[in-house]
Amino acid sequence: MRVITGIAIASLFMSSMAFAADNCESMAVSKDGKPLTGAAKTASIKKCQSEAAATAPKASAACEEKAVSKDGKPLTGAAKTASVKKCESETGATAAAAPKAMTSCADKAVSKDGKPLTGAAKTASIKKCEADAAAAK
Repeated sequence: MRVITGIAIASLFMSSMAFAADNCESMAVSKDGKPLTGAAKTASIKKCQSEAAATAPKASAACEEKAVSKDGKPLTGAAKTASVKKCESETGATAAAAPKAMTSCADKAVSKDGKPLTGAAKTASIKKCEADAAAAK
């Protein structure tokens, strides 16, 4: 049973890494919003993936700590696996949604003439966009 649990946790970790790789690819853009190329793109993706890998085990450890029964005893077996999987999907969904929303809001931060905003104007535009997105949900 422990082998199955280990395999389930490992597969969840690998799937989150695959999502991170795809998400990191889309986040590899310069300050002016243009896609990075060459060594700059590679470095940006590598940094993003290492940050994602560093946060993934923390989420799993936190979820394993929360895997307790109603009377406070640690869960084992399939119950623990299901609890950890549910916790990771809930925390992963919120963590993954934030960068995606931020990227789309950052992409929308343009002036009336189509040029990317900078400084305080960009920050205000992104905050307003994120607030609108949160209110829509």
